[in-house]
Amino acid sequence: MTPNIKDPMQSRPISSAGDDQLLAAFNRYAHHEDHGERYMTPHEFLQDYLGYLKDDNIDPTTLNILSSLVDSNKDQKITINKFKKFESLLLASDSLYRLAFQLFDRQGQGFITFDDFQYIISATKKFKEFPFNFDSDFIATHFGAKRQRQITYKEFTQILLDFIDEQTTQTFRKFDKENKGYISLKSFETILIELREYQLAEFISKHLNDIVTLSCSTTSPNKISYPYFAAFLQLLSNIESMRKIFLAKLEKKSHTYKSSMITKEEFLTEAQHFPRTTPLQIDILFAITHQLHKAHAGHEIDKEYIELSDLDVIAANEHLLPYRLRSEIVDEHYKIEHQGVFMKVLESGYRFGLGSIAGAVGATAVYPIDLVKTRMQNQRTSIIGERLYHSSIDCFKKVIRYEGVFGLYRGLIPQLFGVAPEKAIKLTVNDFIRDRLMSPDGTISLWAEIIAGGCAGGSQVAFTNPLEIVKIRLQVAGEIQSVRPPAASEVVRELGLRGLYKGARACFLRDIPFSAIYFPTYAHIKKRFADEHGYNDAKSLFISALLAGIPAAGLCTPADVVKTRLQVQARKGQTKYNGLIDAFKKIYVEEGWTAFWKGAGARMFRSSPQFGFTLLTYELLQRALNIDFQGRKLEGSKHVDREQYSPKMRSSIILSANPDHVGGFHLAQATFEGIETRFGLAFPKYKSSTPNEPTPSVPRLTSLLGVSTPQVITPQ
Repeated sequence: MTPNIKDPMQSRPISSAGDDQLLAAFNRYAHHEDHGERYMTPHEFLQDYLGYLKDDNIDPTTLNILSSLVDSNKDQKITINKFKKFESLLLASDSLYRLAFQLFDRQGQGFITFDDFQYIISATKKFKEFPFNFDSDFIATHFGAKRQRQITYKEFTQILLDFIDEQTTQTFRKFDKENKGYISLKSFETILIELREYQLAEFISKHLNDIVTLSCSTTSPNKISYPYFAAFLQLLSNIESMRKIFLAKLEKKSHTYKSSMITKEEFLTEAQHFPRTTPLQIDILFAITHQLHKAHAGHEIDKEYIELSDLDVIAANEHLLPYRLRSEIVDEHYKIEHQGVFMKVLESGYRFGLGSIAGAVGATAVYPIDLVKTRMQNQRTSIIGERLYHSSIDCFKKVIRYEGVFGLYRGLIPQLFGVAPEKAIKLTVNDFIRDRLMSPDGTISLWAEIIAGGCAGGSQVAFTNPLEIVKIRLQVAGEIQSVRPPAASEVVRELGLRGLYKGARACFLRDIPFSAIYFPTYAHIKKRFADEHGYNDAKSLFISALLAGIPAAGLCTPADVVKTRLQVQARKGQTKYNGLIDAFKKIYVEEGWTAFWKGAGARMFRSSPQFGFTLLTYELLQRALNIDFQGRKLEGSKHVDREQYSPKMRSSIILSANPDHVGGFHLAQATFEGIETRFGLAFPKYKSSTPNEPTPSVPRLTSLLGVSTPQVITPQ
C-alpha cells in the first residue's frame, strides 16, 4: 500500500531523507526494544515525534485513530521500517488518498470493509451532528446489499469523494422536510458551516447573504433550491478548475493585449471547454468576486470581472494541501536555479550595497570598544613602564582624559571607508554560498553552513587587512602624547601596497574561523528565537546576532592578538616579529599563554554588538525594500498575521520547522491538514464532558493537530 522509496519521488523538491537522517531522528524518540529492535508506540509517534494531541483531555478514540495511521500492521510498534515507509508515504503524489486509506484500513489488511468505513465515519465530528444513513442506497451500491464487498485502495478514492456529496445531499433532504425542493437560507448556511467549513472561505461566510441575493435565480433569495445548492458546493470543490479557466483565457488574451482582469463574458466563453462548469456556478463565482471588489473599493462596482488573486481568497484552504506547498517550493527552487546572470549580478550588488550600510552602522556603534581592545592587545609587559592601562575600563577613562571623547573615534573615517566593502562582501558571499549549497527544500546542512561562513571570512581579507593595519596604527598613535598622530593617508604612503597586507595570514587565521563559527551559530539561534510561525522580529534578530558573536569572537582572540602585533609598528625596545609562527613563539615565551587572550573581553564586547547592529540593519533593510531578484527570501522574514493569511505566508506555518522532521516529515502537518481540507474528515479533540461541565468547543483538525488557522465568521 505504501509507495516504494525508490520511486519517482526522488525527483521532488522535498526529497526523501537519507537512511542516516531518518535513523538518527527515529532513535531520539524510540525508547522501547523488542528482540533487539527499537520501536516507539503509535501514541508516542503522534504526540512526542509529530507533536500532536498532547492535551490531557484528548478524546481516546481520536488519539487511537490518528495514532494508527503509521502502524500499518496494527501491532502497536513503530519500528524503523514503518518510520521510513511513513516518511515515504508523505512524499507520495497521492499522499492524501493513501493516508486517508490507512485511516480507514483499521486492520492493516490492504482493503476496507463496511465495518471499517462505518467505524471511522461514526467517529467524526460531523456524524455526531448530522448522522449519516448507513442503510441508504449509497452503502448498498458501494458495499453490496449484504455489505460484504472489500474495497481496494483505488475504489476507495472514488467512494470517499462520492461520500462527501452523499452526506451533504442527505442533510439537504433532512432540512427539506416537506420535499418542496428547497431549503431556507439559514439551513443552507448551517450546511456550509457545519459540513463544508473546510471549503468555506471566511469572506464567503461573512458575505453569504449578499452573494446569494446576487446569484440566486429564484423569486425569493431566502429559498435555496437543490440545483443552486449543488452548484454552490460544486464551485467550492472546483476552484482549481476555475483557476484553469482563468489562466487559459489569460493566455489567449496575452497575444493581443495584456490585462490581469477577465470579464464575466470572457470567462463564460472560455468555460465552454470545461464541461463540468455551468453558467450557474459562474454566476455564483462572479457574485463572490463582485462582493470582494466592492469590499476593497468601499463602494459599488459596475463592471463584473475576476482577477487571479480573487481565486486565492475564495479557495479557502486549498493552498494548504501538500501538493500545493510542494509546487510553491518547486517554483521558488526553479526561479533560483534559472536565475539569469544579470539578476544574479544585480542581486549581489544589491546585497553588497545593503551590507555596506549595515556594516557602517555596526562599526560606528561599537568603535570606541574596538579602540580600547586594540590598545589593550598592543600593550607589552616585557618592558618596564610599558603597562599604560590596568584594564579595559582604565584604558577607556584615560583615552577620554588625555585625548577627549573624539579620541575614542580615532581612525573611524578610514574604518568606515573600509568596513563598507568588508562587511558587504562578507554578508554577500555568505548569502551567495548558502543559496548555492542549500537543498531544494530550503534546508542546509551544518557542513554547508560552515563552508559558506568560512568562504565569507576568507573573501573579506582583501579589504580587511589594509583597513585593519591603517586603523590599528591610528588607534595606537594616541598613546604617545609628544608625537603628532599621523593622518590615514600618511600611514598608507608609509606602508605601501605590500605593507598594507602585512599580517594577512593572521587575518585569514582569524576571519575564516570567525565567520565559520559566527554565521551557522547565528542561523541556528535565529531559528530558536523565531516565533511559532517561524518569524523573527527585530528583537530576536538582534539577540541572535549578539549571542552568535560571543563564541566566534572569543575563540578567535589568539589569532587577533598575533595579527595586531604583526600590524602595529614596533617602537624602540619592543619585540619585532618575523611572520606568523615567529610571533606565536615570541609572545608565548615572553608573555605566556595568557597573552593570547588579551582583550578577549573587549573583543567579545565589541564584536557581539557590532554584528548585532550589522545583521539587524542588513535584514531589516532587505525586508523594508523587499526587492525580488528571483532568489531565495531570508529565512524568518515572512511575517504571519493571525487574521490575514496569504498562501505564501501560510506555507511557512504548515511546513514543519522541527529539525527532527526530516525529509517527508516536513509535510506531515500539511498532509494531516489535507485530510480535512480535501475530504472533510474531522474528529473531536476532547473527551465528552459530564452533564455538569460545559461542552468544550470542537476545533477543526488543523487546531487538533496544533496548526492555528483563522476562524470562520458566521454572518449576522
